[in-house]
Amino acid sequence: MELKGERMLPSDQATAWAALTDVDLLKLCIPGCESITALEGNRYEIMMTAAVGPVKSKFKGTLEMADVMAPGSYTLKFEGSGGAAGFARGASQVRLTPQGPQQTLLTYVANAQVGGKLAQVGSRLIDAAAGATADKFFEAFGEQLAARARIAGAPAGASVPAAPKPASFGLWSLVKAFFKRLFAGK
Repeated sequence: MELKGERMLPSDQATAWAALTDVDLLKLCIPGCESITALEGNRYEIMMTAAVGPVKSKFKGTLEMADVMAPGSYTLKFEGSGGAAGFARGASQVRLTPQGPQQTLLTYVANAQVGGKLAQVGSRLIDAAAGATADKFFEAFGEQLAARARIAGAPAGASVPAAPKPASFGLWSLVKAFFKRLFAGK
Protein backbone atom coordinates (compact mmCIF):
# COMPACT_ATOMS: atom_id res chain seq x y z
CA MET A 1 0.00 0.00 0.00
CA GLU A 2 1.24 3.48 -0.83
CA LEU A 3 -0.15 6.70 0.60
CA LYS A 4 1.12 10.08 -0.50
CA GLY A 5 0.05 13.63 -0.09
CA GLU A 6 0.92 17.17 0.79
CA ARG A 7 -0.39 19.69 3.28
CA MET A 8 0.19 23.40 3.72
CA LEU A 9 1.07 24.05 7.37
CA PRO A 10 0.32 27.42 9.00
CA SER A 11 3.85 28.00 10.33
CA ASP A 12 7.44 28.59 9.38
CA GLN A 13 9.68 25.58 8.68
CA ALA A 14 11.47 25.64 12.07
CA THR A 15 8.18 25.68 14.01
CA ALA A 16 6.72 22.90 11.84
CA TRP A 17 9.87 20.81 12.39
CA ALA A 18 9.73 21.34 16.15
CA ALA A 19 6.07 20.28 16.18
CA LEU A 20 6.73 17.15 14.07
CA THR A 21 9.35 16.06 16.59
CA ASP A 22 7.32 16.95 19.72
CA VAL A 23 6.10 13.64 21.16
CA ASP A 24 3.43 15.25 23.35
CA LEU A 25 1.95 17.18 20.43
CA LEU A 26 2.01 14.12 18.16
CA LYS A 27 0.16 12.09 20.79
CA LEU A 28 -2.65 14.68 20.67
CA CYS A 29 -2.82 14.51 16.87
CA ILE A 30 -2.56 10.78 16.08
CA PRO A 31 -6.08 9.31 16.06
CA GLY A 32 -6.42 6.51 18.63
CA CYS A 33 -2.98 7.15 20.17
CA GLU A 34 -2.81 6.12 23.81
CA SER A 35 0.90 6.64 24.46
CA ILE A 36 4.24 7.45 22.88
CA THR A 37 7.30 6.64 24.97
CA ALA A 38 10.84 7.67 24.06
CA LEU A 39 13.35 4.83 23.83
CA GLU A 40 17.04 5.26 22.98
CA GLY A 41 18.09 7.58 20.16
CA ASN A 42 15.29 8.51 17.77
CA ARG A 43 13.15 5.46 18.63
CA TYR A 44 9.73 5.49 20.28
CA GLU A 45 7.23 2.93 21.49
CA ILE A 46 3.63 3.64 20.57
CA MET A 47 0.31 2.20 21.76
CA MET A 48 -2.83 2.95 19.81
CA THR A 49 -6.26 1.66 18.93
CA ALA A 50 -7.12 1.41 15.24
CA ALA A 51 -10.08 0.12 13.28
CA VAL A 52 -10.18 -0.97 9.65
CA GLY A 53 -13.63 -2.15 8.69
CA PRO A 54 -14.64 -4.94 11.07
CA VAL A 55 -11.10 -5.30 12.47
CA LYS A 56 -10.48 -3.18 15.57
CA SER A 57 -7.54 -3.76 17.83
CA LYS A 58 -4.93 -2.23 20.09
CA PHE A 59 -1.58 -2.01 18.38
CA LYS A 60 1.80 -1.84 20.03
CA GLY A 61 4.79 -0.91 17.97
CA THR A 62 7.85 1.19 17.39
CA LEU A 63 8.59 4.35 15.44
CA GLU A 64 12.08 5.37 14.41
CA MET A 65 13.24 8.62 12.83
CA ALA A 66 16.04 7.92 10.36
CA ASP A 67 17.89 9.92 7.69
CA VAL A 68 17.21 13.08 9.72
CA MET A 69 18.12 16.29 7.88
CA ALA A 70 16.76 18.96 10.27
CA PRO A 71 14.69 21.04 9.58
CA GLY A 72 13.93 19.70 6.12
CA SER A 73 13.29 15.96 6.03
CA TYR A 74 13.37 12.58 7.71
CA THR A 75 12.21 9.01 7.23
CA LEU A 76 9.81 7.56 9.77
CA LYS A 77 10.06 3.77 10.02
CA PHE A 78 7.23 2.00 11.79
CA GLU A 79 6.10 -1.46 12.74
CA GLY A 80 3.32 -2.64 14.97
CA SER A 81 1.33 -5.67 15.94
CA GLY A 82 -2.27 -5.99 16.98
CA GLY A 83 -2.21 -9.64 18.01
CA ALA A 84 -4.78 -11.63 16.06
CA ALA A 85 -5.71 -8.52 14.06
CA GLY A 86 -2.38 -8.64 12.30
CA PHE A 87 0.57 -6.37 11.76
CA ALA A 88 1.66 -3.29 9.85
CA ARG A 89 5.16 -2.13 8.96
CA GLY A 90 6.66 0.35 6.59
CA ALA A 91 8.25 3.74 6.20
CA SER A 92 7.25 7.28 5.37
CA GLN A 93 9.44 9.96 3.86
CA VAL A 94 8.54 13.42 5.17
CA ARG A 95 9.78 16.68 3.65
CA LEU A 96 9.21 20.28 4.80
CA THR A 97 9.63 23.08 2.25
CA PRO A 98 9.25 26.75 3.23
CA GLN A 99 6.57 28.53 1.17
CA GLY A 100 6.61 31.92 2.87
CA PRO A 101 7.18 33.50 6.26
CA GLN A 102 4.34 31.56 7.92
CA GLN A 103 3.71 28.67 5.54
CA THR A 104 5.48 25.36 5.06
CA LEU A 105 4.60 22.65 2.57
CA LEU A 106 4.73 19.16 4.09
CA THR A 107 4.93 16.32 1.57
CA TYR A 108 4.91 12.65 2.47
CA VAL A 109 5.08 9.26 0.81
CA ALA A 110 4.31 6.25 2.98
CA ASN A 111 4.66 2.61 2.01
CA ALA A 112 3.25 -0.08 4.26
CA GLN A 113 2.67 -3.80 4.38
CA VAL A 114 -0.13 -5.35 6.40
CA GLY A 115 -0.78 -8.95 7.34
CA GLY A 116 -3.20 -11.09 9.30
CA LYS A 117 -6.89 -10.15 9.49
CA LEU A 118 -6.01 -6.64 8.36
CA ALA A 119 -4.87 -7.94 4.99
CA GLN A 120 -8.14 -9.85 4.58
CA VAL A 121 -10.39 -6.76 4.68
CA GLY A 122 -9.21 -5.60 1.27
CA SER A 123 -6.93 -2.93 -0.05
CA ARG A 124 -9.69 -0.41 -0.84
CA LEU A 125 -10.92 -0.41 2.76
CA ILE A 126 -7.35 -0.27 4.11
CA ASP A 127 -6.55 2.66 1.79
CA ALA A 128 -9.70 4.50 2.89
CA ALA A 129 -8.92 3.95 6.57
CA ALA A 130 -5.31 5.09 6.09
CA GLY A 131 -6.48 8.17 4.20
CA ALA A 132 -9.04 9.02 6.87
CA THR A 133 -6.42 8.63 9.58
CA ALA A 134 -4.01 10.90 7.68
CA ASP A 135 -6.77 13.49 7.18
CA LYS A 136 -7.63 13.45 10.89
CA PHE A 137 -3.96 13.70 11.86
CA PHE A 138 -3.28 16.69 9.62
CA GLU A 139 -6.48 18.45 10.66
CA ALA A 140 -5.51 18.11 14.34
CA PHE A 141 -1.85 18.95 13.60
CA GLY A 142 -2.82 22.15 11.75
CA GLU A 143 -5.08 23.16 14.64
CA GLN A 144 -2.28 22.55 17.13
CA LEU A 145 0.16 24.64 15.04
CA ALA A 146 -2.38 27.46 14.77
CA ALA A 147 -2.97 27.33 18.55
CA ARG A 148 0.79 27.53 19.16
CA ALA A 149 1.02 30.54 16.85
CA ARG A 150 -1.81 32.30 18.74
CA ILE A 151 -0.10 31.60 22.06
CA ALA A 152 3.30 32.79 20.77
CA GLY A 153 1.79 35.98 19.33
CA ALA A 154 -0.31 36.89 22.38
CA PRO A 155 0.89 39.79 24.54
CA ALA A 156 2.03 38.95 28.08
CA GLY A 157 -0.94 38.48 30.41
CA ALA A 158 -3.50 38.17 27.58
CA SER A 159 -5.98 35.34 27.64
CA VAL A 160 -5.38 32.75 24.93
CA PRO A 161 -8.00 30.32 23.63
CA ALA A 162 -7.56 26.71 24.73
CA ALA A 163 -5.72 24.34 22.42
CA PRO A 164 -7.90 22.04 20.33
CA LYS A 165 -8.95 18.67 21.71
CA PRO A 166 -7.03 15.51 20.83
CA ALA A 167 -7.92 13.90 17.51
CA SER A 168 -10.68 11.34 17.45
CA PHE A 169 -11.40 8.77 14.79
CA GLY A 170 -14.90 7.51 14.39
CA LEU A 171 -17.02 5.49 12.03
CA TRP A 172 -18.31 8.59 10.25
CA SER A 173 -14.74 9.65 9.36
CA LEU A 174 -14.03 6.21 7.93
CA VAL A 175 -17.26 6.17 5.89
CA LYS A 176 -16.59 9.64 4.43
CA ALA A 177 -13.01 8.76 3.53
CA PHE A 178 -14.07 5.43 2.03
CA PHE A 179 -16.61 7.03 -0.32
CA LYS A 180 -14.26 9.90 -1.13
CA ARG A 181 -11.57 7.44 -2.24
CA LEU A 182 -14.07 5.08 -3.89
CA PHE A 183 -15.42 7.78 -6.19
CA ALA A 184 -12.28 9.95 -6.49
CA GLY A 185 -11.45 8.72 -9.97
CA LYS A 186 -14.94 9.28 -11.41
